[in-house]
Amino acid sequence: MNRILVTGGAGFIGSAFVRYQLAQYPDVHIVTMDKLTYAGNLDNLREADPARHTFVKGDIADAAAVAGAMSGCDAVVNFAAETHVDRSILGASEFLRTNVDGVYNIVEAAKKQGLERVLLVSTDEVYGSIDVGSFKESDPITPRNPYSAAKAGGELLGRSYHTTFGVPVIITRGSNTYGPYQYPEKVLPLFVTNAIDQEPLPLYRGGEHNVRDWLYVDDHCSGIDVALRNGVPGEIYNVAGGNERENIQLTRRILELTGRDESLIKLVADRPGHDRRYSIDPAKLKALGWEPQMPWDEGIAQTVRWYQQNEWWWRKIKSGEFKEYYLRQYGQR
Repeated sequence: MNRILVTGGAGFIGSAFVRYQLAQYPDVHIVTMDKLTYAGNLDNLREADPARHTFVKGDIADAAAVAGAMSGCDAVVNFAAETHVDRSILGASEFLRTNVDGVYNIVEAAKKQGLERVLLVSTDEVYGSIDVGSFKESDPITPRNPYSAAKAGGELLGRSYHTTFGVPVIITRGSNTYGPYQYPEKVLPLFVTNAIDQEPLPLYRGGEHNVRDWLYVDDHCSGIDVALRNGVPGEIYNVAGGNERENIQLTRRILELTGRDESLIKLVADRPGHDRRYSIDPAKLKALGWEPQMPWDEGIAQTVRWYQQNEWWWRKIKSGEFKEYYLRQYGQR
C-alpha cells in the first residue's frame, strides 16, 4: 500500500494516524480528505511532509468528492465522523449524514475502484454498556445513543458490501482515546483546559463512577495500522487500552497534574441514557502482533503537559464555535 486515503485526517485520531503513517513508512503517500468542520484543524497536520502528503478539502457525504480523492489510492481508512455523544443528543441529523451516508459513498467508490483495503474506524460504544466482563467482536451490538447508533449503521453497511460485493472491508472498534490535539468538547481536554484556567469541571452527576477504558492515541493508530495491513477482510478488531478508570478518577488525576483542588469539580445533571461501563477484549488484534505501549499514568501526564505547553492551539478553539456549544450543553445543567 503506497498511497492511502485518510478521510477525516485533520481531526484528532485521523491526524495522528497521518503522522504515524508518514513516520513509520518512508514510501507511503497519504491523501488526507477532510471537510474541516469545527473539529477538523489544519494545525494538526502542520508537521506533515508536503512531498508525501496531499490535502483535499471535501465531505464524505459528497460522492463525487470521495471518488475523486480516492482515485489512484490503494486503500482508504475512514476517520471522518460526527463523534460526540452529547452533540448527537442535541441533534442527530448530521450524524446520520456523515456516519451512514458518508460510509456508503466510501464503500461504493471502493467497490468501483477496486481498492485493496477499506478500513472503517468505529467505536466500542456500538456494543452498549456492560456490567461484568468485556465485549468480544462476536457479541451483539446494542448502541444506546444516536452517535453510536449511526456508527453501528455505517459498520453494518460496510460489512454488507464485503458480503455482497467482496469489498475488502475491515472494521476496528476503539476504546476511549486521548492525547494531544483532541478537540476540547471531549472530557479529558475539556477538563484539562478548564483546570488550567481555574474554571469549573462539569462532571455528570451519577456518571462520576461510570467506567471508561482509556487508550493513548498513538496506540490506537498502531492498532488500526496492524488491522489495516494484517487483518482479514470482513473481520472486526477491538482496539483497547486496558486502562479502565471511573470518571471521577480521571477528574482527580487531572486536578493533581494541573495543581488544582477538587473545589473545581461541579456536578451537573447527567446525560440521558449515560452508559455505565464500556469494556472490550482486544485479544483478536493482539493475536496479529499488536500491543499498546503507553502506560495510563504516563500517557495522562504527557497529555496534560501538552495542553499546558500548547495554549496557542486550544485557546483560539475555545473562543470560537466551542463557546456557543458549551453554553448549550452545560448552561442549563
